[in-house]
Amino acid sequence: MGVRFTGVGAATPTQTLTNAHLSALVETSDEWIRTRTGITQRLIAAPDQRLVDLAAEAAMSALAMANLDATAVDLVILATSTPDDLFGTACLVQTRIGATNAVAFDLTAACSGFIFGLVTAAQYLQTRTYRSAIVIGADILSRWVDWHDRRTCILFGDGAGAMVLQASDVDQLLSFELRSDGRLNEHLTLSFQGNTQPLCDAVAIAQGSFAPIAMNGREVYRFAVTQVPEVIEKALHRAHLSADDIDWLVLHQANQRILDAVADRLGVPAHKVISNVSQCGNTSAASIPIALTTPLQQRQIERGDLIATAGFGAGLTWGAALFRWG
Repeated sequence: MGVRFTGVGAATPTQTLTNAHLSALVETSDEWIRTRTGITQRLIAAPDQRLVDLAAEAAMSALAMANLDATAVDLVILATSTPDDLFGTACLVQTRIGATNAVAFDLTAACSGFIFGLVTAAQYLQTRTYRSAIVIGADILSRWVDWHDRRTCILFGDGAGAMVLQASDVDQLLSFELRSDGRLNEHLTLSFQGNTQPLCDAVAIAQGSFAPIAMNGREVYRFAVTQVPEVIEKALHRAHLSADDIDWLVLHQANQRILDAVADRLGVPAHKVISNVSQCGNTSAASIPIALTTPLQQRQIERGDLIATAGFGAGLTWGAALFRWG
């Protein structure tokens, strides 16, 4: 009873926001941003571009690589923190791609969302409840960035990535480790901000919207460079493997300094670390599948390669998964 990974796809906006653009908005510079984050640009959704547009495009690309018709998909999981509709966007993606036989739902775990979604989908396949699934990580964080806060506006971009999973007699998901710690929630938030509105003498409610993203960068960095290597090591231990066995390390593309620090703590050489953060910025739940798409399409990653992935972010949540491609 296992699962194999058969297709990936990505979709990114065409608008490019460079460090030079940001220097006209806030007190910053290209050198300041690159030194601290490794980012030179980020891709930003147009005003008329919806999350469902990006998510569906990524999903269709992944299905094409897997050579799987959408009607054969049993499960659609959309990992996002920025839905088009707070009641859920997965069903809109389901109908857009023509997955008429699939059940669909949203999953929210911020920048860890794709890993959490991948592990969730695998449980349905490993128990033979379903035969095929597509997991999509998609976010339009530009909707919720304070573009005058240089601590956050330099980081985030928009995009979507997807992966197709199919039931198999051989399990290519070798192990995983998922964690959450709400005690650290305050360090990275996109929280509801309401104003009191009386309805009648005895009843009042709060109505409002969500405040922009707020982040304690120092604490998030400290958390990531200590906790992420630990969950990867635990996943390796469960699979009776070591860091030397990793062919590719694909982390949530939050910050190049974090990628370098985690790889260094694991002893993974730089040529095994996949990074596109310089061109895409931090795309939250979309970052891991987007990062995987180009090297898989170009066959840089080969069938049977061991991929170590890890996501980390708001919640705070973090998790790792080990799998072999193909």
